[in-house]
Amino acid sequence: MKLDKNLWVLVLICVINSLGFGLIFPLMYQYGKQFGLTKDTLGWLMASFSIAQFFATPLLGALSDKFGRKPILVISLAGTFISFVLFAEARSLIMLFGARILDGITGGNISVAQAMVSDSSTSENRARNFGILGSAFAFGVVIGPATGGLLSKFGLQVPFYFAAAVSLLGVMLSMAFLKETNVDGRKNVSTPNYLDIFKSLVTVFRRPVIGTAIFTGFLLTMAQLAMAIGFQVFAIDVLKVNTVTLGWFFAAFGIVGICAQLGVPFVTRTFKSKSFILMWSTVFCCATMFLTGFAQGFLVFGICLSIYGLFNGLRNPMINAIIAENNSKAEQGKVMGINQSYVSLGQILGPITAGYVGACSVHSIFFLSSFYILVALLFSIRLSSKQQH
Repeated sequence: MKLDKNLWVLVLICVINSLGFGLIFPLMYQYGKQFGLTKDTLGWLMASFSIAQFFATPLLGALSDKFGRKPILVISLAGTFISFVLFAEARSLIMLFGARILDGITGGNISVAQAMVSDSSTSENRARNFGILGSAFAFGVVIGPATGGLLSKFGLQVPFYFAAAVSLLGVMLSMAFLKETNVDGRKNVSTPNYLDIFKSLVTVFRRPVIGTAIFTGFLLTMAQLAMAIGFQVFAIDVLKVNTVTLGWFFAAFGIVGICAQLGVPFVTRTFKSKSFILMWSTVFCCATMFLTGFAQGFLVFGICLSIYGLFNGLRNPMINAIIAENNSKAEQGKVMGINQSYVSLGQILGPITAGYVGACSVHSIFFLSSFYILVALLFSIRLSSKQQH
């Protein structure tokens, strides 16, 4: 599989960046308790990042359309570096929130990296390249918790300093080796107006293909994050596993998703229509998630979620490729930023709604997730129809 050097650099940067996030994610609650963090405020601490990212990523994407991808990506990675240092040096709960909000505000690295991939891809290899980029993010998230757990033995602050160090490495790699991909496109782009960009969070849905793809991704993200809550509750309360085994469960689920994304080239060679692939992968996700709601033991639970993880891994590469192919180069960064905004919103609403529904029973969480996927399936069918039209 021949890849351009810039994509390899982006892959390495994505692994480093997601590794940093994976390092600190499981340790937030334990670390923050010394500053008065509770289970309730933990939810808000995690949501503060996504809320800040929801408003910031479209602007960062639009700025990358005007001033280039590389400087915005470097600034985003630098913001992540500073946020990890602030988290490690925190002396109060306010500092913890400030660090996560700063990371969210500068958290445009995902959408900017996606725009860079889109800039340098063709219609034939775009989905493949998005799959490779997605698997790089997933790989860092998978190995991050285990690394963070090992480092925490030397002190709870150590993983946060290590996360800051790997983020700084990402900054240096970007500055030294990454080539600008938006050299010509930015010449005719006007300076972005934030009010117009904020309006575009709503007006994007007037664009038949792009708006439908973004909303489909939003629903599927809500479904996945709701499932993640059900996953933890079912594994601990029903299967009675310990936290170490739960970590291995999550790692296995992540590896299945990585395999699916690395298999995108084979899938796109077999089925040319990306909306067709998205539609049928959503069908399998919906069916297996619904069956998960009836699981009583490990066998059915494990099989259903493995199949779900496999087909869910095709989601982002297909959606990102559809958005990129139906968008002008002058707005690639902005629209990818808007898409990431709705991913962030789904990451907020999914766990919240799962928490309310889970008060009835853990099985109802999986039924809620399957309902979100069912609605997404209807929109994916509409998306396929719009693309054909």
